[in-house]
Amino acid sequence: MAVGPDTLPTLHPVAGFKIGIASAGIKKPGRRDVVVMEFPESASVAGVFTKNAFCAAPVHLAKANMATGQVRYLVTNTGNANAGTGEQGMADAKAVCAELAQRAGIAATQVMPYSTGVIGEPLPVDKIVGALDAALADLKEDNWLDAAWGIMTTDTRAKAASEQIDVDGKTITITGISKGAGMIMPNMATMLGYVATDAEIDQVLLQSWMSAATERSFNRITVDGDTSTNDSCTLVATGASGVRIEADSAAATAFVEAFNRIMLQLAQLIVRDGEGATKFVEIRVDSAETSKEALDVAYTIAHSPLVKTALFASDPNWGRILACVGRAGIENLDLDALQIYLGDVCIVEKGGRAASYTEEQGQAVMNEEDILIHVVLNRGSASETVWTTDLSKEYVSINADYRS
Repeated sequence: MAVGPDTLPTLHPVAGFKIGIASAGIKKPGRRDVVVMEFPESASVAGVFTKNAFCAAPVHLAKANMATGQVRYLVTNTGNANAGTGEQGMADAKAVCAELAQRAGIAATQVMPYSTGVIGEPLPVDKIVGALDAALADLKEDNWLDAAWGIMTTDTRAKAASEQIDVDGKTITITGISKGAGMIMPNMATMLGYVATDAEIDQVLLQSWMSAATERSFNRITVDGDTSTNDSCTLVATGASGVRIEADSAAATAFVEAFNRIMLQLAQLIVRDGEGATKFVEIRVDSAETSKEALDVAYTIAHSPLVKTALFASDPNWGRILACVGRAGIENLDLDALQIYLGDVCIVEKGGRAASYTEEQGQAVMNEEDILIHVVLNRGSASETVWTTDLSKEYVSINADYRS
C-alpha cells in the first residue's frame, strides 16, 4: 500500500556513473539484491550517515573509506543490515570490499559498502561475493531504475528522481534513487540514498551542499520515529560533463536548486511508501520563535499514535492535534493567539474550537489522501515543515511478520 500515483520521471543516465545489479538470493531466491556503482577516480564523493550509536559496520567503513578521497565503487546489499554484529560484522564488510576491489583492480579502501535489512544476523559474505562478477558485468549508465528496485526491502515502489539543467549552454544531469518505508525518522539522511551528477564540483563544496539539502529533505521526514542503524546517503560528482561549478556562481545557484528538488522528491517518495501508509501528511508550523520550536511542535504531532490512527480512520478528531501542540514543550505558549488548520479549514482559534468550524469541513479534508495540518503559533518568524504518514493495521502486520 502506498499513497499517490506510482509514476517516475525519465531517469537520465549520468555520464561517468555506471550501475550493475545482480542476484545473491540473500533473503529470497532470485531476488536482485546486490548493486554495484562505479565512477572515475577523479570524481568527488560526499555523504551523510546515521547518528544512531549502534550504526552498522558498513556505515563505519563507508565513512572511513570516503575520507580517503579516492573512492571508486559503492556496493550495496539488501536483506541483511550487518548491524549489531560486532567485530565479525566489520570483518565481513571489509571482506566484501576486498573481494570487489580485487576484481576491479583497486584498493579495498576505494570501496564504500552499504547494507540494509534485518539487524543482528551475520552477513552472508559468500552469497554477496558470489554475485559480484554478475554485477560488474552488468555495469552501465542507464541502470538507475533496476538499481532503485534492487536496493528495496519492505518498499512497495521504486523511488527515483532526475533533472537536467542548462549551464553555459551545456547540459548537467542529476539523478538519484532512495529506499525506505519503515524505521524512518532520519537523523542525517534516509535509510539509503544515492545521487549522482556529471558536473565537476570540489568535494568540500559538494559536502556542504549535501549536508544542507539533507537537513531540509531527509531530515524532515518520519514514518514511525525510528532512526535506522544503517542510514546513509551519498552524492557523487563525476565531472564527465566537462562543466565545473564554482561556489557563488549562477551555475551553483541553478545546480543547488535542482539538487534540492531531487533530494526533497526522494525523501517524500519514502513517506508516500511508508509501511501501510494510506495518507501523505504535511505538517507545517509557522510563526514560531525558533526553528527548533517549530520542529518540536511538528514532530509531536507527527509521532502521536492517536493523531496517526485518526488519520488512518479519516476521523477529524481535532482534539488530538490540539493536545499535541499543548504538550510539545513550548514555554509561555499563548493559546488564545495560535490557530490550527486542517487544510485551509480553521479548526482551533482563541483557545478552542473555531466558531466557523463544522464537522463536515473537517471530514472533507480527512477524506483526502494528501492532508495538510497547519499550525500558526503567532510568536515569531520561524517556520518548519515535516512530512509523515498515518498508522494503519498493515504497518503493525508488516513489522510483526518482518523476520518470518
